[in-house]
Amino acid sequence: MSGKKNLEIKKEWCKGCGICVAFCPKQVLALDSNEKIDIVNRDACISCGQCELRCPDFAIFLTGGNE
Repeated sequence: MSGKKNLEIKKEWCKGCGICVAFCPKQVLALDSNEKIDIVNRDACISCGQCELRCPDFAIFLTGGNE
């Protein structure tokens, strides 16, 4: 199995602070027209975990990987 993890979001938990967007080194994330997190470039994700680590609302997380 690949070490790459799956990026998951829970829009209903997102308050639109944009912290995850600011810390994503590959511009994978953006805020949509409702100011909620959206994955705009999933293929560019390097599973670094910065979004998950920085999200104060636990609205974004990585699953899978080296299991």
